[in-house]
Amino acid sequence: MVIVIDPQIAGISGDMLLSSLVNLGADKNKIIEGIIKSQKFLSDSTIKKMDFQKIQKQGIESTKLILEIDENVSKRKGIEIKKAISDSVNELNLTTKAKTFAELCISTLISSESKIHGISEDSVHFHEASSIDTLVDIVGTAIALDDLRLFEEKIVCLPVSVGGGTVSFSHGTMSNPASAVLQIFKNSNLNIQGNNSKEELATPTGACILVNLTNSPVEYYPSMNITSIGYGAGQKDFEGFSNVLKIIQGDENNFEMDSVKILETNIDDVSGEILGHLIEKIMDQGAKDVSIYPGITKKGRPTNLVCVICDDVKVDTIIDTLILETGTLGIRISNSNRFIVTRSNHNFSLTFDGKSFEVNYKKSSHNGKTHFKIEFDDLKNMSNALDRPIVDIESFLRKEIEKIEDP
Repeated sequence: MVIVIDPQIAGISGDMLLSSLVNLGADKNKIIEGIIKSQKFLSDSTIKKMDFQKIQKQGIESTKLILEIDENVSKRKGIEIKKAISDSVNELNLTTKAKTFAELCISTLISSESKIHGISEDSVHFHEASSIDTLVDIVGTAIALDDLRLFEEKIVCLPVSVGGGTVSFSHGTMSNPASAVLQIFKNSNLNIQGNNSKEELATPTGACILVNLTNSPVEYYPSMNITSIGYGAGQKDFEGFSNVLKIIQGDENNFEMDSVKILETNIDDVSGEILGHLIEKIMDQGAKDVSIYPGITKKGRPTNLVCVICDDVKVDTIIDTLILETGTLGIRISNSNRFIVTRSNHNFSLTFDGKSFEVNYKKSSHNGKTHFKIEFDDLKNMSNALDRPIVDIESFLRKEIEKIEDP
């Protein structure tokens, strides 16, 4: 099972995420009852009405949180809200994962404010986030995820739209996204993107919930068979797009899919020794693979095409290395989608001829067929230690692996 969170257009807020989970199938009565029980932990706040209603959001039927509250407070200490959330999840007897998730969400929000203002976490005060809304969003989402049993599932997230323009709050007006949102996403692997809506599309509460729900970014939908879709409506209406967050649930196909960067450059004036050093250095910097192909360019000049496959975050570092080590004057960059056969890493220990060895291997499966690939360095180490050909060592180890995998 795989869960895809799609905030590419409308961004994310706490109530949108909660509403999308209800639309996906979470028991809204269980959520409402849990929140009503929890309100006692936050003084000077009373929930007058809470419901989830089906609405039309620019032609899309979605679920919207209806919340009416009576509050006599304009700010609260972060630790007060944190205690209220902790007391709430303990009162509701949620699973350990749900409790931990809720507490991490509010801790992330407090930590971001602490870093922005240069104060201790105990000194953090919330203004906009002081409302019981924050408790509703975090505790409600924990209840919903628990009810749907999604803490056990693989969850990935598409790029998060943060909007543009400016945002006004208790500290004045600043460019959007707000500092709290940037700080929260800074410490995650998730990707953000702006647009021309000139609105705040990603809220601090939505961001802190999201980064604790998943740290797995994707550029596009994985290969999957869709089983259900949840649409969660935001409170605002925008021109040009539906303010709706999508959550898609489905069965993942045998292939994994990801996106990589391909860096290419032609080198015609360096030695083979430098190219060998280049491969080692780039691999040490985190490249997924490096290939070098001989060729002929204009005027019959011999050349070497250096091709590097890497993640987006490694691009700048590897480009610096290519330029400094080879003197190249240009590097081509392209995006590439790839299918990956599901694989897993395994290891075992064995003693042979009185010597002990640790053997690592990868196991992959597709269409009922299983393949094993033994780590070459382990083959080489055993070959040298035992003074035997690598092909003999590999044949022996394959038999040992077959005993382990199919006893």
